[in-house]
Amino acid sequence: MSLFVAAIALFLAVAIAWFASRRSGYRHARDTISELGETGTRDERAVSLGVFLPVGLALAVVAAQVRAAHPDQAVLAGSLAVGYLGSAIFRCDPGAPLSGSWRHALHNLAGGVEYVGGAFALWKLAEPFGPLYHVLGVVVALAIAVLSLEALHPWRGLVQRLAEAALFFGLGFALK
Repeated sequence: MSLFVAAIALFLAVAIAWFASRRSGYRHARDTISELGETGTRDERAVSLGVFLPVGLALAVVAAQVRAAHPDQAVLAGSLAVGYLGSAIFRCDPGAPLSGSWRHALHNLAGGVEYVGGAFALWKLAEPFGPLYHVLGVVVALAIAVLSLEALHPWRGLVQRLAEAALFFGLGFALK
């Protein structure tokens, strides 16, 4: 199952790089992943339906498959699934502001479930897997704070990518 999670993460990374290369002015350190599929962009449907939806569905499958034997890993996979499925269904507003339309509010709610649930699951996984999982959980928890602060807006993309890396890394290695 960890190879499947690695394949999901690789697909996501390649898709992000490719769609970012198609968008003028996009900067990975500044811009969020969701902005690649924000409302009004030429690739909004391709990113939502061709990237976020399959990633979310694949992570939901992981959560369902491991639920009985590995409940904490299932919470982590399920949290990630909610974030990506929410991004597929509720595209963010242009520029991914902290507040916006009702659709953007639901997008942010799905992201909140991903990061709060993910941080919680990583923290719980530290018991069987060691203190590295506490560190990963703290990275995700700090990302929640940074992503919520307008003053740190220029670094949202970098912070989000660090949180995503922590979540996928934690899930992949917890399923070995």
